[in-house]
Amino acid sequence: MATSRRAAPAPLAAYVLHRHDWSESSLILELWTRDRGRIAAVAKGAKRPHSQLRSVLLPFQRLQIMLGGRAERRDEAAPPEIHLLRSAEWAGALPDGSGVAAMPSGAALLAAFHLNELLMRVLQRHDPHPRLFDAYALTLPALDRDDEAATAAALRAFELFLLRESGVLPELGRVTQTQQPVEPQARHGLHAERGVTPIDGAGGLSGATLHALEAALAASDLAALRQACRGALPALRTLLRGLLHYHLDTSMLRTRALMVEIQKLTEPSTPP
Repeated sequence: MATSRRAAPAPLAAYVLHRHDWSESSLILELWTRDRGRIAAVAKGAKRPHSQLRSVLLPFQRLQIMLGGRAERRDEAAPPEIHLLRSAEWAGALPDGSGVAAMPSGAALLAAFHLNELLMRVLQRHDPHPRLFDAYALTLPALDRDDEAATAAALRAFELFLLRESGVLPELGRVTQTQQPVEPQARHGLHAERGVTPIDGAGGLSGATLHALEAALAASDLAALRQACRGALPALRTLLRGLLHYHLDTSMLRTRALMVEIQKLTEPSTPP
């Protein structure tokens, strides 16, 4: 009688969103996986000088990981459902196969931490969002330390994508209350409770911009979404900040507070 063998589990595409000490030699990781969502895992021995994991478990680097069973909790600070990390390998090729991902630096590094903070606050454990995962993977290499407008457009596009995936972003091509299409030349606000609303005078976003944003979101076209954002960066930053603060129940994100402090010490720059 032939014995059946269980297929070996497939490796998971993942990013490290956050890490902190668990013992003298181990780390607790907040991992975001494409297929299983956000997962807490312990990397035993990862802090040892000769550990293979030491140089791999870095933020903003695409990984292939293997998970084991549940790990034993040693303190109340550890998440209630924590897995053992069996292995992790660097998988630095971009999703479209166009090259390898470089570690962000300078202003792009702060922008990347802004993305991670948003994901840590929004994502629930074991709730996969594969489209959002892919958008994150494509956003990281778009953060450019030498091109402030490109970085800002990439951030705004990802924030819009995140809000849409979370189900809290209204249809941008219509006035929310009446469901009538927005007029291309008219100006509109974007509110957490009232959605898209017409406004008098200057400010807000034009109907043409809203139509372009909605078309890119509907097509999941991140490049087109960034392009649509570039023409309205100051207004989008203000409007999206209000939406994020409302839905995350916070008055300021940590990365923005850090940017404000850095601005006091260095030359002015645009915060996330």
